[in-house]
Amino acid sequence: MSTTHDSPINLAQIERNFREIAPPLTEAEAIMESHRCVYCYDAPCTRACPTHIDVPAFIKKIASGNLTGSARVIFEANPIGASCARVCPVDVLCEGACVEKTLMAKPIEIGRLQRYATDAVFTRGRDVLKAGAPNGKSIGIVGSGPAGLSCATYLARLGYAVRIYERKPLAGGMDTYGMAEYKMTQRVSQEEVAQVARLGVEIKTNTEIGRDIQLDELESQHDAVFLGVGLGATSRLNIPGEQLEGVYDALDFIERIKTRDWASIPIGRTVAVIGAGNTAIDAVTQARRLGAKRVLMIYRRTDREMPAYEYEYELAKRDAVEFWWQTAPVEIVAGADGTRAAALRCVRTEAVETDDAGRRSFRTIAGSEFEIPVDMVIKALGQQKMVDWLLQIAKLKLDAAGRVAVNPETMQTANPKFFAGGDCVNGGREAVDAAQAGKLAAQGIHLHLSGERVEFAGARVPLHEETSEIKH
Repeated sequence: MSTTHDSPINLAQIERNFREIAPPLTEAEAIMESHRCVYCYDAPCTRACPTHIDVPAFIKKIASGNLTGSARVIFEANPIGASCARVCPVDVLCEGACVEKTLMAKPIEIGRLQRYATDAVFTRGRDVLKAGAPNGKSIGIVGSGPAGLSCATYLARLGYAVRIYERKPLAGGMDTYGMAEYKMTQRVSQEEVAQVARLGVEIKTNTEIGRDIQLDELESQHDAVFLGVGLGATSRLNIPGEQLEGVYDALDFIERIKTRDWASIPIGRTVAVIGAGNTAIDAVTQARRLGAKRVLMIYRRTDREMPAYEYEYELAKRDAVEFWWQTAPVEIVAGADGTRAAALRCVRTEAVETDDAGRRSFRTIAGSEFEIPVDMVIKALGQQKMVDWLLQIAKLKLDAAGRVAVNPETMQTANPKFFAGGDCVNGGREAVDAAQAGKLAAQGIHLHLSGERVEFAGARVPLHEETSEIKH
């Protein structure tokens, strides 16, 4: 059965297990690493970053000892630059594009340098961004995740009165509640939230639209509204036994870990995580670090189709996670008491065809059922779109996948008073993508309300082509 930790020795070991996997650079290390940068003109690292931080500029300022100036370059392009320094997939973004990766087979440690600069200003209590003179207009922002915080930051700098509505007790969205604890603690996201609040942004937590304030009130109180609501609940397995004790949603499991109240977090001896995305990797690695003796990742396709990044996969392998490819769950089996998960019944799958994009389809193999004894099951199948909630907004349009359709240059929706960005628009991508969407939305809102075009640092390159689009 699932257990909780009560041994002081175990708790001490768990603290060690959850130490940061990418510790901060020392001053000497930061100076040495910054001098490795060749300060490319038209730097590929800057182009690869979705927020287009001027990477050579901030690194050069570190090399010269100007950490405040370095942090200003970062935060002007990405208001959640401290979080992104820890959680961005730098291997496939800025560091993956670094010319030193080709010349010396080792890219500049851009992420750790970014952390070094942003940590410095937080530690010293220095604000590098300033609010603009009040312009008399008010903006409501629904959701305080990366997109909402980013949009709020830029609007405050333009002089808008900004109010964020957040249904949870803490602001920060997935950066606060959904990141693996060994990558980033809540302290970091809360420092960024505080930085936004010091610009004069009002953040109303424990406030849900439709419960504490109605949509019509929201519209009447603000000149424009930004939707940064992210995604909804974890998708269901839709198999028998899903309601049993010992079955958890991955994001709920990770959120409990973020409390660091180790003794209260349930953990089984044998844990099965269903899914193979980055959230699934966070779940399997953290289950192992909490003390599970055996952790299995169950995925109906092969490792070739796995959505998780390669470096995340390598991390799970180092934590001795077992990978059950071409395995689909068909039932969570109850134990003798009839209430708690005791096994996972699965079936083998096989590839049947390949589509035009090269993605293979899989079908189950008749007669291949088998059971794996488990006492904890974690669902990591991705999140559902908030379609029902979004359709309450008049004139808002969704695409066939349930994503909010926007003008990709301004992030304005079909309802001209509403703008949107982040996962509710892109379907679920990185925090850095959401930050860029918030930036573009702030520019779009200002254009809509004032007729004036402004361009913040790193805003010139448009969003990824997959953004749902409407034409105005």
